[in-house]
Amino acid sequence: MNRIDQKFRELKAKKQKALIIYLTCGYPDLKTTEKLVLELESRGADIIELGVPFSDPLADGPVIQESSAYALKKGINLKRIFSLVRSLRKNTQIPICLMGYYNPVLSFGPVKFVQEALKSGVDGIIIPDLPPEEDRELVSLSKERGLKTIFFLSPTSSKERMRYIAQVSSGFIYYVSLTGVTGARQSLPSDLKENIRIIKSCTEKPVCVGFGISRPEHIAGVFKIADGAIVGSAVIKAIKDSIGKRDLVERVGRFVREIYVR
Repeated sequence: MNRIDQKFRELKAKKQKALIIYLTCGYPDLKTTEKLVLELESRGADIIELGVPFSDPLADGPVIQESSAYALKKGINLKRIFSLVRSLRKNTQIPICLMGYYNPVLSFGPVKFVQEALKSGVDGIIIPDLPPEEDRELVSLSKERGLKTIFFLSPTSSKERMRYIAQVSSGFIYYVSLTGVTGARQSLPSDLKENIRIIKSCTEKPVCVGFGISRPEHIAGVFKIADGAIVGSAVIKAIKDSIGKRDLVERVGRFVREIYVR
């Protein structure tokens, strides 16, 4: 069984929800990313999203954009990311998703990308700028090989779109809580509960909420209505604030523990 499916099954049996943490791969360097994955797992993370750096990350806010540019200057690419995942798999079985834009995948070669992702130990892929209709080959190949393809829904999605994404998405459905780019927000949107209710009426697949999740009360609020909360920009900011400090990994671990206590 795919590690993502297994994790949600385990959490459901315990009546718990998933804490999903986003890390820009190679920020501030690959060795630190590897240490962070292991540290955050020990601090309660259930699933890790490894962000693939890209030069034009349209859906990302300034914090993640900056981290992506930083990693690109360090020469981070898909080949090195797959190598990192292989190294991680010697020490952890935490579910890992790659989140990145389609251009690097296209340049790498979609078939080769799926093959290398699975070979390295990746469990799922999230490609914000690739609707499922745009590359059926990648979606069908991933499904055939057992690589989860996670797609987005947003507050502007129609009910028809919700039903379609519920059908084609695997692993979980990524609900973008706000229109616009990633980044911390003051509070959860007022229509979140109703939108999640509508999506869940279309599917039994897990629904996880991202974009703007940065505080303990955000996570607690999401857990009441959805199956998981995704924290990205807040963690990347914690990394940025700790760059140059010897205890960076521990500092970020403490931050995650502070915003989430199971």
